[in-house]
Formats: sequence, structure tokens, C-alpha cells
Amino acid sequence: MAIAQATAFMGTPVVQRQAVSQQRSGASSMEMRARVCDLLGKEPNRQARVVTFSHKRIKKVQHVNLQSKRFFSEELDRKVKLRVSTKGIKTINKLGGIDAAARKFKVNLKNF
Repeated sequence: MAIAQATAFMGTPVVQRQAVSQQRSGASSMEMRARVCDLLGKEPNRQARVVTFSHKRIKKVQHVNLQSKRFFSEELDRKVKLRVSTKGIKTINKLGGIDAAARKFKVNLKNF
């Protein structure tokens, strides 16, 4: 019924495109990810405020210091690329490797 009404007003039938799923490569395949640490789950602090000289209070976002880093996983026998906060990097070094840290924080390294 919606097509019949559209043809009566416009004179041409309404044709809807069907979505075609294609694999893309390069810059067009980039996916926006949230600024969250893959290991610890740290998120930006949206509660921060700046107090100016005139004592105005302005809200600001304090982002997590994320670094893109590759670690060698002995369990998977390959390198794993993670977006980890600097505190997460220190935690990985303290625990003795990415496998121990992933076990402690219940992160599945097969997804990375």
C-alpha cells in the first residue's frame, strides 16, 4: 500500500536498495572503538572539572593514556596486539607476561 501511494504522488515507483555485505580493506574498513583499556577496562573520566581564574567551573573529559602494543602470548604461540593503558603495561610487566595478566583479569586473548 505504501508503494501505491508513493507512485500516485511522484509518478515513479519507490525502489529500496538491498544492503550488500562486502569485505572491505584499508581505511574504509576501520572501525571506531571506544577509548577503553582492553586489559583493565579503564574508561575516560567524564566527571572532571576545570576551575578558571574567574572561578567558572567547566566540565572536561580526562582520557585514558592508551598505547597500542604487541605482546607475545606463549599460550597462543603468536603476538597479540592490544590497546592497553600505561597502568596496564606496568601490570603486565609486574605479573610476568600477558598470559598471566589475561588469566587474572579474565580476558580472552583469542579475540585479539
